Amino acid sequence: MTATGRVRAEFVAAGKSFLRRRTAVFFTFFFPVLLIVIFGVLVGTQPTGGGLFSKAPGYYVPAYLAVVVLLTPLSRVGSTVARFRDGSRFEKLATTPLSRPEWLLAHTLVNVAVIGLASLIILVLVVFVTGAEIALSVMVIPFVAVAVALFCGLGALIGSLSGSTDGVVAASNAIGLPLLFLSETFVTPDLLPGWFRPVMNLSPLTYFARGVRNLTFFGGPWTFDFVVLCAVAVVVFALGAYALPETD
Repeated sequence: MTATGRVRAEFVAAGKSFLRRRTAVFFTFFFPVLLIVIFGVLVGTQPTGGGLFSKAPGYYVPAYLAVVVLLTPLSRVGSTVARFRDGSRFEKLATTPLSRPEWLLAHTLVNVAVIGLASLIILVLVVFVTGAEIALSVMVIPFVAVAVALFCGLGALIGSLSGSTDGVVAASNAIGLPLLFLSETFVTPDLLPGWFRPVMNLSPLTYFARGVRNLTFFGGPWTFDFVVLCAVAVVVFALGAYALPETD
């Protein structure tokens, strides 16, 4: 069997596994919708005011996308790696032709498909529920795909290094939540101390948010952010694949 065939077979198996986990499917799509309802409708934006949500609704589109782009891969891939390790499935996997990078690629493609659909739903809801005025660009698709690959790699690292499934959940939250709110998403840089703003450039999610925001809202340059996101994604994905255990 070729590498493409092996990845395709694992992709189909991983996709079916995800669909069987109804709770995971529900929260993958429900959680970002809940955030849109809370922040976009109940709280609302105040473009002429100050503080949180002081920008126009379109400004926060990357923030809503970041919820699924970041949190879903971290938790899903991290938990999957932990389950495979606890069930001695990596030991069985080592007896097959499927390599660790191929395994991670297949699971990443499942996440890209699922999160791509969730992102489309988010874009539609943001426009119709909050009245956000955004420019649609096909480049949003590769931004989402590359970011998902990056955080799948990070999820694989977390799952490989954590001692248990509970440890994966704790580590994912400890890493994901600060990144979500301190990467030019919901919290604008002007609300943070001046000394902290350069630190935001260390977060790969910042480049996702900036790039998508320039594409959909500001109409500014996005190439640099995309190149940085791609470079970091390649490194983190490679590290995640390398960290996957060959045996348990």
